[in-house]
Amino acid sequence: MQRSKPDYFRELLTLDDIDRVLTTLDRRYPDVLVKRAGRDIVAADYTTDGSTLDVAKIYQLFEEGATLTLAFLDTVLPNLERLCREVEIELSMPLQANVYLTPPGEQGANVHYDTHDVFVLQVSGSKLWTIYDAPLPLPLSGQTYDADVHRPGVPTRQFELGAGDVVYIPRGWLHQARATSTTSLHITAGVLRYTWTDLLLELVSRAALEEPAFRKALPVGFAREGFDRTVAQEALRGLLLQLQARADANTMLDHFVERFIADCPPLLRGQIRQLEALADLTVETVLGVRPGVVHHLHRDDERVVVKLHGRRIVFPAHAREPLAFALAHPRFSLRELPGELDETGRLTLGRRLIREGLVWILEFGPDPPSHRSRRC
Repeated sequence: MQRSKPDYFRELLTLDDIDRVLTTLDRRYPDVLVKRAGRDIVAADYTTDGSTLDVAKIYQLFEEGATLTLAFLDTVLPNLERLCREVEIELSMPLQANVYLTPPGEQGANVHYDTHDVFVLQVSGSKLWTIYDAPLPLPLSGQTYDADVHRPGVPTRQFELGAGDVVYIPRGWLHQARATSTTSLHITAGVLRYTWTDLLLELVSRAALEEPAFRKALPVGFAREGFDRTVAQEALRGLLLQLQARADANTMLDHFVERFIADCPPLLRGQIRQLEALADLTVETVLGVRPGVVHHLHRDDERVVVKLHGRRIVFPAHAREPLAFALAHPRFSLRELPGELDETGRLTLGRRLIREGLVWILEFGPDPPSHRSRRC
């Protein structure tokens, strides 16, 4: 997508952010890599002990034409963290944001493919991209690129990605990119997708734990010449029929819902100030569900359970209606909560939700307490 809006991604990342990450955050190899197409650069060239970065040497290599690759920056830069979470919620798949800084006219990596889908967001400068067909459609994570096997054919597309532009490259598609006349800074958001292979492996694993037939040894002597494989063929068909009988999409998707939730930790920046503000809470206080909260709400006759990253939060059954309302609305006052909770119950629920990081305070009502200065 070409926008002709060079400042579109400026709030996500700046060169100052790159400097701060390299000089103050104690990042280590291999979270920081230095690469240059056509030249072998190894960790010893820019680390002091194999993992501790020699930042001055990194800057020197960059000046000489090398590309700096900073992995997992969504874990340290709030704006990237929020971007990834918003996309994660839409896709139901985890993301990882890597950043690439390339000198003018240079190329960090030779032609290759990735084993995950990527969105490339050009922050500043520009790059000339060359795309080839996929030699291995939809590779799994273990089916990595091999230059001796996966030869690029004729380019299928070539384009310049300018500041503010974005491109989607499916996994398996060969590509390469070279900076143009200015320094290029771009973000690659990798989609760490779940596949039908993952689901089938989970199905087989569950069957093996529950049914002894899946745990039996292969037939004695199966490797001997002349072995009659008829019995083995029949046994395999029987196991596949058992798998078919166990193939419940609802059960398996529930497993991946929990896995997705476990892969998405809560975004709790500012939580200390939220806790400080609990004393000011009234039924007129305006709250909202925290952006980026990934959760699953389970209801039964006796309780309500909220599942989120590494936790199960249990509420009484009578909190079902106001709880569901709170987790579905970006802005509401405690007085607006539906259900039969009295004022004390609404305040109790509000404090609990704030402490658990599920909602946060947006603003206080018209009659705040005297210590209003602690507003968030």
